[in-house]
Order: sequence, then C-alpha cells, then structure tokens
Amino acid sequence: MASDPEPGKGGTACTVRVELEFAVQMTCQSCVDAVGKSLKGVTGVQNVEVQLENQMVLVQTTLPSQEVQALLESTGRQAVLKGMGSNGLKNLGAAVAMMGAPGSVQGVVRFLQLSPERCLIEGTIDGLEPGLHGLHVHQFGDLTKDCSSCGDHFNPDGTSHGGPQDAERHLGDLGNVHADADGRATFRIEDERLKVWDVIGRSLVIDEGEDDLGQGGHPLSKITGNSGKRLACGIIARSAGLFQNPKQICSCDGLTIWEERGRPIAGEGRREPTQPPAHL
Repeated sequence: MASDPEPGKGGTACTVRVELEFAVQMTCQSCVDAVGKSLKGVTGVQNVEVQLENQMVLVQTTLPSQEVQALLESTGRQAVLKGMGSNGLKNLGAAVAMMGAPGSVQGVVRFLQLSPERCLIEGTIDGLEPGLHGLHVHQFGDLTKDCSSCGDHFNPDGTSHGGPQDAERHLGDLGNVHADADGRATFRIEDERLKVWDVIGRSLVIDEGEDDLGQGGHPLSKITGNSGKRLACGIIARSAGLFQNPKQICSCDGLTIWEERGRPIAGEGRREPTQPPAHL
C-alpha cells in the first residue's frame, strides 16, 4: 500500500497527528480487547480509546486512515470512518470529495484544516494505472459534463503551474500521488497554502499521467503540468468532521453541504471563481 507520493515527485508526506473516529461493531469485552490489540504497539499510533457502549474507536495517529481501518478490520469486524479532526484545533474546517467517473476510478479524499497555515489532504483512490498521477483542485464544482466542466486549476493569483513546494504555483497544485501495483493510491499531503474554506464547492481532479510540476519542456507544462486527461473528479463539500454537530450543518449559498456520514443533503457546488462566504 502506497502511503505517500514518491520522493521528489510532489506532495508533502505528512507526519502530523490527527484523531480518527471509527464505528466498529462490538458486543463484549473480548471484542474491545481484540480491537485494542490490533493497534497496540503499531508505529504511528499514539493513543487508542475503545468505547464499547458507543461501538466507537478513537485513534490518535500519524498514519493514513485507510491503514488504521485495515488494522481494525483485521479483527474480522467492519470499521467505518465517521470523521477526523485535530485535537485542540477543532473548528477550523473539514471537507470531503467523493471521486468518481464513468470508468473504474473511484475514491474518497478528505481535507482538514489543522491550523490557519496547514491543510491536511488525505485520501484513497482506486482503479488507477500503477505509477504517478497529478492531483489538482479545479476552479468549479460543476460536474454537468463529467470532469471536463470543472474548469482550470484553482489559480486565484494568476500564476504559472508548479509543484506544491514551489513559490510560484497554482493554489490548486497538489503534485502527484503514487498508485501501487494494485492501482490504489493512498496518500497524506500537508499543504501550507491551500485552505479548506477556499476550496469548498470547487472540485478535485486526478489525472491520467504524472504532473511534471512545471519543469517539463511541453507547452502544457506551465499550464497543467502536462499530466494528461482527467480520470475522475468530485465536488469538495463541507464535512461535519469529527467534532462538530451535524445538526448545525445547513444549506447556504448554493454550496454542497454534507452531513457527518458523508451523504450530500443540499447544493450543487461552486460554479463561479468567487471567494466563499465569510460564515464558512
């Protein structure tokens, strides 16, 4: 399982600790013991709290949520990720993009604003060809023509395309993610310029090929990174996250609003390159 992009290929490996909340079916103390044992001593897991009465497991970890879920399910129980948050920084914003396409590429990518300066992007995308694939936030949350109506890369500053570590880049440039031999890309990216409140209602797109990060000689290098056609996309929608009450989430300004378990309840996505409302 690939957990981060290949070194030097864009995308920043993230070691920041987050708290994950899983729903796990448990009926007795032996269930609790088995679940706790599955995570005991695992590198990257700092703390585990198992709540039998709520059938809930809280995990503080630097691992991707997919890896923690696999460990929990190794006990023979289904684990469902309900939310993620950052302890002490609970209300800075969370969002989710359900990636899909007419083909076989599918995935879920979550955005969590860890601090005013840091955004965590974590996800798993399946059905890819093994290798590197460009990942970008696009201007519009418009899927009326599949991914072709998502517009260009999100670029409010009007700069040239680059890599996520470059001083000059599109705000939506997230670099590359790496798909393993089974076609799965599992990744965590920490970005110091992207903000959750800037991307809600826009779209996330994964491309067919590797993003050259603006360093290639192709005419598209400084525009798209020459990363090929768009394979799958999804609207980036506000999420209740781990610590917020889903009853407080409501429809506003035409943006897609998501309740805690990731079901869309209102909105169509941003269609204009404007800044989000202040109350988001």
